Amino acid sequence: MGRTTKLTYIGGILFTTALMGSSFSIGKLELRDVSPLLLSGIRFTLAGIMMALVGWHRPRPHGIHQWFKVALIGFFQTAGVMGTIFISLRTITASEASILLFTNPIIVVLLATLFLSTRYHWIQWLGVVLGFSGILMTLGLHLNLRVGTILGLLGAMSWAVATVLIKRWGDAFDTWTLTAYQMLIGGLMLLVLSPILEHPMLVITGMSVSIILWLAIMASVVQFSLWFWLLQNGDAAKTSALLFLAPFFGVLSGWIILGEPLTRDIMLGGVFIAVGIILVNRPRPANSAAPP
Repeated sequence: MGRTTKLTYIGGILFTTALMGSSFSIGKLELRDVSPLLLSGIRFTLAGIMMALVGWHRPRPHGIHQWFKVALIGFFQTAGVMGTIFISLRTITASEASILLFTNPIIVVLLATLFLSTRYHWIQWLGVVLGFSGILMTLGLHLNLRVGTILGLLGAMSWAVATVLIKRWGDAFDTWTLTAYQMLIGGLMLLVLSPILEHPMLVITGMSVSIILWLAIMASVVQFSLWFWLLQNGDAAKTSALLFLAPFFGVLSGWIILGEPLTRDIMLGGVFIAVGIILVNRPRPANSAAPP
């Protein structure tokens, strides 16, 4: 990798993980004007439409079985993850939500072991232990769980389930197309669930429209497009390991944008989770299973 390409890669990693992390704070800011499920539904329906139009020339799912798989992935990846996380932001900080959600790679190890019979190296299991230790630290080493905390963990579990499904079915789909349509279907599910599970609220102002467009375009379409480029043009395992930067930016943006406190528990827990994610994604010997 040449110097220019390496700098582009590093810049891309920092930019896309900053987009991932800051979306929690920006989303929490928007909850003053838009209810959480409606906000998530609008965001991902718009993003899914835009990605589907950009990738219109790519092969689309065919047959009821493939569309069912895309819909199931959309239920867990978009509706499940973003629905729980945006509701959680009502009772926990953006920092806590970002840290809890990005424990996903650690949960994937457990699910893949149970349901895919994947075998992992002891280093990956050390990462799991450190990751869950970090969760306990983030929660202040107590079990006084708030609703938002439980929802944050459910969001991470939903993302992990989606990851396992993609790991099993993903080879049958074009990656861009799968991302676009699962996002669109998940967004539509959230729009349907909004009047059922919440009292929909939408206050239209210049600021609220700007934030929705930012979340849909920059924090969804641009973020996923850039992430795909990074995975294709760099080492996939190393790139995935750098996901720990997303909760770092989540904590940082929560402090800058929302004035959230940087407590010792959150910072120490975040460090343990980051190390856990790095170990879970660390390349292993050739006879070991590939990382999730």
